[in-house]
Amino acid sequence: MGVEQESRVAIVTGGSRGIGRETATRLAQEGYAVVVNYAGNTAEADSAVEALRRSGGRAIAVRADVADETAVASLFDTAEAEFGGIDVLVHAAGIMPVSPLVDLDLSVLDQVLRTNIRGTFVVDQQAARRLRPGGAIINFSSSITRFARPGYIAYGASKGAVEAITLILARELRGRDVTVNAIAPGPTETALFFDGKSEELVQRITNESPLERLGQPSDIAGIVAFLAGPGRWINGQVVYANGGAV
Repeated sequence: MGVEQESRVAIVTGGSRGIGRETATRLAQEGYAVVVNYAGNTAEADSAVEALRRSGGRAIAVRADVADETAVASLFDTAEAEFGGIDVLVHAAGIMPVSPLVDLDLSVLDQVLRTNIRGTFVVDQQAARRLRPGGAIINFSSSITRFARPGYIAYGASKGAVEAITLILARELRGRDVTVNAIAPGPTETALFFDGKSEELVQRITNESPLERLGQPSDIAGIVAFLAGPGRWINGQVVYANGGAV
């Protein structure tokens, strides 16, 4: 236990790398106890938690497949047992295979739908049942829903569903004092973004933003921290964070 009742607690899915890891770091800096959820890379998750603890944060790592309702229920059970309750869910876990529709293997589509849509539904369902008053659910969509970039059809379709879940859930939680929003990042400097892209393509995407740079994970983590804390009058919204590219 060891955490005072007034301390806020956050679960960050996909919290061992990329935007999720940066978000976990930012929330820990703001005094949250953080549960770092990860899918399979234990060493990476342990490294993230160790870094948070070295900086004075309180954190644990919990493995769970976000689309498995039993594993996700156990994730929330562990968070409650360790820290006394849950205030914020940041659902950053997701997968992003790239293929045009005509070439997309339907087994890959099934995997995208399972992880990105079912995973959001399963994780949000537990959060809706368990978050304390004053809490926040923060899902992750993508600016790809506006960019309509060829090759991202399965990913874009899944993120459109995430936005629908977000907007409707916000209204279903009337009277609970829990906000529900989604962040839709544009191109952001993560391993997921760079995977499979040529230097020329990366530069072309970089130049799409009027700010002429890629997003940083810290840019997105700052928005998460705002929605989790002081930005409580923002509810039932999708926040596009792409430097003005669209």
